[in-house]
Amino acid sequence: MASLVIWCGDSGTMTVRNGSDGQRIERASTRGRRKYIPHLAEFYFRPTHDWTLEEAQALFDATRNMIGPYALDRVYYMDCIQGMSSLPAESIDLVIADPPFGIDFDGKSSMYNRDSGLVVSGYGEVTEEYERFALRWLTHVTRVLSPSGSAYVFSGWTNLEAILTAARVSGLHLLNHIIWHYPFGVFTRRKFVTSHYHILLLVKDSQKYMFNKIENYPQDVWVLRRPYRPGRLKNGTKLPLELVQKCIDYSSRPGDVVLDPFMGNGTTAVAARGSWRHFIGFEINRDLQPIMEAEIAGVELGQFYVPYRDRLQTIRELAKKYPRAFKEYLRREGLTAEEVLQDG
Repeated sequence: MASLVIWCGDSGTMTVRNGSDGQRIERASTRGRRKYIPHLAEFYFRPTHDWTLEEAQALFDATRNMIGPYALDRVYYMDCIQGMSSLPAESIDLVIADPPFGIDFDGKSSMYNRDSGLVVSGYGEVTEEYERFALRWLTHVTRVLSPSGSAYVFSGWTNLEAILTAARVSGLHLLNHIIWHYPFGVFTRRKFVTSHYHILLLVKDSQKYMFNKIENYPQDVWVLRRPYRPGRLKNGTKLPLELVQKCIDYSSRPGDVVLDPFMGNGTTAVAARGSWRHFIGFEINRDLQPIMEAEIAGVELGQFYVPYRDRLQTIRELAKKYPRAFKEYLRREGLTAEEVLQDG
């Protein structure tokens, strides 16, 4: 069988010939195909959705003040399953939940707290079979989520399977399995140190969910330090504010309602209030009320909000970081470096 010889000429035309007699078999143009340049897309990226400060505040102000029997922007000290049962169907835009561990944890372990004397008592651990508990509260989450709604559920690895099963049975769809990596872990002798937490991004409708892509290459491993605030009272475990803000930024709009069934220290309320989102939360430990009220009162409405486009790296920063991509960007746009960089 005769061999085939393939080459591309200077004109960008690919020719395939029979190796024995040179007869042309196929001719196809490769003109128009552009070579992949790493990081070039960063120069063109824009967030899927964005709002000015004025637009964000207007959306916040336009939201209703009540959902069923509950006033917005308040924490209710009651069991979350009882509380969610009174919420109207499809009334919540985003759920952020860090449920009890289900590992006979008392909230004061020195593995999680440098000074257990500063941890507020009253942490309530799960007393029933964990999968049943997870199914009960996640079934309510499914009911109250809007069609475009999402839920971020935090979990250690011990009961991860129970939460995954309960989410699937309740009708939620797993969109992403995010890993939160933190530079901390309990010393071990005969196994690897656990220094991560699972975050399940669940959606009610796999076709209609809201996702605001606010960076060009958002990865599913988030590296954030655990917060330490020496000398301050707190719940046994406290999520970083930045971590909760990421969930809010990617999966909600200004004016949306964020539900936290296990409010704990009030981090979700703080993040929502500071981002022009409304919140509603449930918490069974009333001893946390003074801490939460102080945390929420300490943040101004919209304090953290910056339009997403303004959070991106400037063209000058990108040019310095990715010089090859910047050169190609200039070539494609017919611009000079001086024209681009003078505006930053």
